[in-house]
Amino acid sequence: MGNEQTFVKALGRADVLAVGFGAMIGFGWVVLAGEWVSGAGTAGAALAFVLGGSVMAVVGLTYAELVSAMPKAGGEHHYVLRALGSRWAFVASWAMVLGYLSVVAFEAVALPETALYLFPDLNAGLLWTIAGYDVYATWVLVGVAGAVLITWLNYIGIRPAAVAQTIAVAFLVGVAIVMATGTVVGGSAATAEPWFTGGLAGMLGVLVAVPFLFVGFDVIPQSAEEIDLPERHIGRLLVVSVLMAIAFYVVIVVGTGFALGDDALENSQLAAADAMAGLWGHQSFGTLLVLGGIAGILTSWNAFLIGASRLVYAMAASGMLPRWFAYVHPRFRTPTHAILFIGGLSVLAPLFGDNMLTWLVNAGGLTITMGFTMVAITFLVLRSREPGLVRPFRVRGGPVIGTTAAVASLVLLSLYLPGMPAALGVPEWTIVGTWWLAGLYFLTRFPEIGPGPDAERRLIAATGR
Repeated sequence: MGNEQTFVKALGRADVLAVGFGAMIGFGWVVLAGEWVSGAGTAGAALAFVLGGSVMAVVGLTYAELVSAMPKAGGEHHYVLRALGSRWAFVASWAMVLGYLSVVAFEAVALPETALYLFPDLNAGLLWTIAGYDVYATWVLVGVAGAVLITWLNYIGIRPAAVAQTIAVAFLVGVAIVMATGTVVGGSAATAEPWFTGGLAGMLGVLVAVPFLFVGFDVIPQSAEEIDLPERHIGRLLVVSVLMAIAFYVVIVVGTGFALGDDALENSQLAAADAMAGLWGHQSFGTLLVLGGIAGILTSWNAFLIGASRLVYAMAASGMLPRWFAYVHPRFRTPTHAILFIGGLSVLAPLFGDNMLTWLVNAGGLTITMGFTMVAITFLVLRSREPGLVRPFRVRGGPVIGTTAAVASLVLLSLYLPGMPAALGVPEWTIVGTWWLAGLYFLTRFPEIGPGPDAERRLIAATGR
């Protein structure tokens, strides 16, 4: 890559699972569980997560094979570069960077919003109003403090960030176990009826959230150079992390449906928390679930800062972004300039208020599905062009899996287009449009490198990096 400084291999099996699974369990489930159950029914919402999660698992299989063959920091940047050349590598990488940034910024807004549940009198010092939402100084301060903490953890090394991730994920798993136990002990199948509501439209309303909720398994390839495991194990752990996320979301949906009827769902602000309290008969359990939501915020936030910084680093090391972003700290062995830049953007997110959550989910979901589609196509191209490429984790039925992943990703992508269930609005298109205008500037500043196994070598030769 032209950078003599290297990362340190510090991530073991538990760390890899914590990064992948934790990235997929943010805060959305705390806020949206009631909407999922109301819109699709308990069984409908659970089925939507199984179907959508299965699609993500198929996409994950393509990633699993590619990361075992090319375990480099930056993940899909290298895969697409090898198969399709530098222009498409930039497009895929730039799309995923916005997706990652959207999650990082999302969590910076979700943290103070969660704090409001625990401390209803938190708001003080009105700053301004954006899209009807009053932004308070104390609310902003919570988000900024969280951004500074997560950025600092990542700055000082991958190991501190991994330890914090593992602790938070262990707490999340514990909350899920308590929810599942409560569903058996205090839940009622009668309360969950009707099992399906809203028909196909209701299930689609849940499915469109899946790309944003499940993005995160792809953070594992981003940190591949820091994983101290055989390459084939990296791919397996990636798939396991997706299956764990499916199980988690199904537990939350079923628990909410078994605890709250239609009226309760309609009147609940945080349905999952109220469901947990109802299942166990005490409000402290609702607080426990909200604390789990905070843990989810931190795990997702941390993982995506890891992923986004490594992807930006890889683009800079390839000459696609300013070389400044490719700096690796001589002591901490982290891409500190990329970390500081992304962490700085997350500091700004709370200034835009609560509506930023919806805008970021939609804008990020669109570009994430773009990236998934290109990785699936890359998987197919490399299977055809380079059958002899060493693949320690080789997916059985590769052409079928790759084609299914590509088609499924395109279907998910289409849901965000005008006239579709998750069609973007003006704020989201503004975010996406501004991002790609900036990308167009960088896209014109490096030479076109054709696809092939030596694409990266030729890119380095052409850029002097």
